[in-house]
Amino acid sequence: MASQALTFANASGEQLAATLDLPVNGKPRGYALFAHCFTCGKDLKALRHISRALTARCIAVLRFDFTGLGASEGEFADTTFSSNVADLVAAARHLEAEYAAPQILVGHSLGGTAVLAAAAQLPSVKAVATIGAPCDAAHVVHHFEEHKAKIEEDGEAEVNLGGRPFRIRKALLDDLAGQSMGEAIHRLGRALLIFHSPVDRVVGIDNATSIYQAALHPKSFVSLDQADHLVSDEADAEYIGTVIAAWASKYVAALGPTWRDETQGEERVIARIGAQGFVTEIDAGGHPLVADEPVALGGCDQGPSPYQLLNAALGACTAMTLRMYAERKQLPLEGVRVRLAHAKVHAKDCADCPQDTSRVDVIEREIELDGDLDDAQRQRLLEIADRCPVHRTLHEAVVVRSRLVDGR
Repeated sequence: MASQALTFANASGEQLAATLDLPVNGKPRGYALFAHCFTCGKDLKALRHISRALTARCIAVLRFDFTGLGASEGEFADTTFSSNVADLVAAARHLEAEYAAPQILVGHSLGGTAVLAAAAQLPSVKAVATIGAPCDAAHVVHHFEEHKAKIEEDGEAEVNLGGRPFRIRKALLDDLAGQSMGEAIHRLGRALLIFHSPVDRVVGIDNATSIYQAALHPKSFVSLDQADHLVSDEADAEYIGTVIAAWASKYVAALGPTWRDETQGEERVIARIGAQGFVTEIDAGGHPLVADEPVALGGCDQGPSPYQLLNAALGACTAMTLRMYAERKQLPLEGVRVRLAHAKVHAKDCADCPQDTSRVDVIEREIELDGDLDDAQRQRLLEIADRCPVHRTLHEAVVVRSRLVDGR
């Protein structure tokens, strides 16, 4: 995904730091706004992985640091649950003014509770997803329960949360006590998707039950089997993002023409790789793909390798060409399966290879034809396979022209 750093002002005029993650083609079909947990930040690993899964499906994601956290201005001690909700609304207003209004809200932990509360103020939002969210905003108090009396008596106290010191003031306790999330959830009026792990030790699974029971349909629940509260396993985070993208497509209207509409059939492909690893996001005419290398070659095996994609192109083109020919000639072809394997071999071991090079690329292609075809028809289809456009391209002298463009 391509990411842009930006800032926007909260209700008090303080600048909040944000990251806008965009699909590889730069043409999002919709925007999602992501809220992190109580003392986390926008760069939490799980958020990045979930965001990547969403952008791979052409949904842009804005994730930001709440007031007083991360790179955002302001004092954390001055914040409350209500101020977090106000920060969410400010983020949505910024998206609407500069890009497009968010149609999806996603929140993790207390951020999930915050998006449930913020949705009522954001008419553009059609779908809300929560991840390990408490059903009651006051649930967060258990993190510093032993300091509650001191906070009540002195007005504030320094507490240790996740190994870091934070100053908590009585205003936060009063604000949390005044929240009525049950009513807010009941009146949500948006499609709701609840993710929760049955082994979450920070926010128990009973919270998901309470949210689900309070909400009206359409509502859905997805169990994150064996996941921890911070969704530290990348596979779990990718799964969440993929499910959200598929689920939200039913409720979120595309923003204007898609990349495929704009190119009008042009064979346009964009590939992008990040700072680490080999996982490469691909946009092929508006269709998201992922490429990677196998683990043995240092990759994570999250997608086909470049040569597997090459074989896939030849296999698909072969099958399509045979289908078109069979329909034109009214042949009883009921199905085609093409199996391909790529290898580099010594030219001396290849009878039909050019001898002016020591090693050549060989693609072994097996074609299985289904249908009541006679031997002559099968032989003719084999000949036609060699005429598929990708096959012919591979046999021609291909010119690749490369140039640098300034993407900074």
